[in-house]
Amino acid sequence: MSRPDRHALAADVVFDGAAVRRDNAVLIDGSRIAALVPRSELSPLIDTFEAPPGAWLAPGFIDIQVNGGGDVLFNDDPTPEGIATIVRAHRRFGTTALLPTLITDTDEAMAAALKAVETMLTVEPSVLGIHFEGPFLSPAKPGVHRRELIRRPEPRHRQMLTSLRGGVALLTLAPEQAPEGFIAALVATGTKVSLGHSMASYAQTRAAMAEGLTGFTHLFNAMPPLSAREPGPAAAALEAPDAYYGMIVDGWHVAPAMLKLALRGAGHPMLVTDAMPPVGGAKQEFALHGEQITVCEGRCSTAEGALAGSAIDMATAVRNCVRLLGLPLERALRFASAEPAEFLGLGHSLGRLAPGYRADIVAFHPDDLAILGTWVAGERSDDMSTST
Repeated sequence: MSRPDRHALAADVVFDGAAVRRDNAVLIDGSRIAALVPRSELSPLIDTFEAPPGAWLAPGFIDIQVNGGGDVLFNDDPTPEGIATIVRAHRRFGTTALLPTLITDTDEAMAAALKAVETMLTVEPSVLGIHFEGPFLSPAKPGVHRRELIRRPEPRHRQMLTSLRGGVALLTLAPEQAPEGFIAALVATGTKVSLGHSMASYAQTRAAMAEGLTGFTHLFNAMPPLSAREPGPAAAALEAPDAYYGMIVDGWHVAPAMLKLALRGAGHPMLVTDAMPPVGGAKQEFALHGEQITVCEGRCSTAEGALAGSAIDMATAVRNCVRLLGLPLERALRFASAEPAEFLGLGHSLGRLAPGYRADIVAFHPDDLAILGTWVAGERSDDMSTST
């Protein structure tokens, strides 16, 4: 990537995260946004990227659940090099920031993942921290997580989970598997906690939320369904104004009707990919815990037909929000940027195009969400050899 210290991006449409601006430009100074100005006010002397006619500029996408990409699975390669490959793969689809996600694994793998992320936090602005999806899950809702590695948290885990320096740590757990006070202790140190792969009752979910749990990992998946006498975690999420719930809008994980129900909730929907190695990669198969996973018609599945993560990218998720759910493009874009930024506690610096915010920007065609360019901390990505 390369970048003049002071430059500009101009487009017919600039969505700043809250409002649509016509014929505007984003002025960038170093890694930050200096101002948004009418295109006509740009100095002819400033180096300017002119988006093609009809193109949009918007805040870069933020994905808090990325298992892999570029033919790399984070669990198999918890190294700085593995993370760099995943970041490059997703950046091609407008994702300018993400959380590498380690699904249920050993303590040794968790420690290695933490070390790799800490290294990348110093050199790669796209890496915001780490997401541990497990291992403190319900054995009754393992999905493709290794059941033999699912376990209850012990004191050493609390120390490990709160040891990350300089980034955000997100933990997905089943609250019924955690001892009383465990969630509160993590939240007190800044760790974000999300419910997932859980059999928690409505009452157990509310108790976890009282301790500080605010997230719901892939809402509706790997949790009890809504029912008349036991509303379960989904109802607790939908009724809470301070809840943030991830949605995988790939046409496979959740029926559009259920996603539309989530959009009417009081909480905050966020787009996540739950992406596996084929996203931005060359292969349509990969191994997960020794089991072969195949991508067919955009669906990652085991030989028995069980879902195993997804093959979706964030640009496609935004497009599906418009096409499958009938959302205005602006709202779909917020689900991919402002909402995850707020959930992670980074809404003061990411998720908007505004003075002082980091210059994470995506340029795209609004009709098909084909990505034209991405900028991370003011620098344009050199690897844009793709379209959605």
